[in-house]
Amino acid sequence: MIRILDLAWKDLLQNLREKQTFMFLLIMPIIFTLLFGFAFGGVGGTESDSRLPVGVLDQDNNLFSQALMKLLQSSDVIRLEEKVDQSPADLEKRVTDNKLAAALVIPAGYSDRFLAEDPLKLTVVADIYNTAGSTAQGVIQTAANRLKISLMAAQVAAQIVGSTSESEETTLEKTLAAWDRPPISVRVTTPATSGGIKENAFAQTSPAMMAQFAIAGLLGSAQIIVNERRSRCLQRLRTTAISHSQILLGHFLAMFVLILAQIFILIVFGQLFLKLNYLGQPLAVLIMMLALALFVSGLGLLIGAVAKSEDQAVIFALIPMFVFSAMGGAWMPLEFTSKTFQAIGHLSPVAWAMDGFKNIIARGLGLESVLIPAAALLGYAVMFFGLAVWRFRFDE
Repeated sequence: MIRILDLAWKDLLQNLREKQTFMFLLIMPIIFTLLFGFAFGGVGGTESDSRLPVGVLDQDNNLFSQALMKLLQSSDVIRLEEKVDQSPADLEKRVTDNKLAAALVIPAGYSDRFLAEDPLKLTVVADIYNTAGSTAQGVIQTAANRLKISLMAAQVAAQIVGSTSESEETTLEKTLAAWDRPPISVRVTTPATSGGIKENAFAQTSPAMMAQFAIAGLLGSAQIIVNERRSRCLQRLRTTAISHSQILLGHFLAMFVLILAQIFILIVFGQLFLKLNYLGQPLAVLIMMLALALFVSGLGLLIGAVAKSEDQAVIFALIPMFVFSAMGGAWMPLEFTSKTFQAIGHLSPVAWAMDGFKNIIARGLGLESVLIPAAALLGYAVMFFGLAVWRFRFDE
């Protein structure tokens, strides 16, 4: 055991002497975490309105046109942009220039002829072959139909009750308000954690860059093994009391400690500076840390066994870093991709690392949610370690 620790300590000292170690272990992941995080919206800033912008021109400005405007203003899908001194041509141009999803013109006399046999029609400018345009058009049409049905219901109710004490405007307001109090409602809830989960773009980028640059951090460790093989240092080690398996375990232990320290520092950075709730589930986080470090260490040992030069070690470290990160959702959340790509993406160990950490800090789930991702990472660790043992050989 002492020989294994001595060899691991030697590797750690060699890594810490290299400037690129701190570059790939700490500086680069923090920089890219911040860059990608701010690109996805950052944290603590003002909330942006993601509703579709719809321009409106109310030429009627009467009871029913104002009621329609109120319905549209309360929409969760579109937001109205009403400007003074704009014309229908201006609105149409803004739609054509993709500055608006759609435009609505309410003609003069709309309220007076609302229930007439030949009512004035609303003018909607939208590209129906565009998702945003067709969606906005549907919302406007639904609101107009709702307004008409509400007025008809109000008139029928007044006839049944026989009351004329209330004005048409008051009756319409009550009928529209009834739409917001349906007899059956559905409420969607998301799981909560102690302290609560808030939207934070760094909940995507923090574990993503942590996993990506953990693989990049293997450069120094893999190059140490390559140099020892080329200099016949490993061959000389075999003539000593240290065994083949102890040599492998020593290199593996050095990588494991180095990567685990990197992950720990990045998690502390995420907790303190990015306001991510890693410590909400400390045991789950610890399991994911160990599983990720074991997987990366197994991969590093395999790279050291396969590479025959320092250049090959760099290539063999960067290729899986880019491939696993791209497939595993480090650059773009897999939730935004198709089901097929999500299934393919989970061939990447990074996808499982992302699942485990995001279950904790983004979805507010507990220990059970990381067991499968951690098991998947451990499976990759065993596979890569086994391949490394099989391929590891010393130059004669």
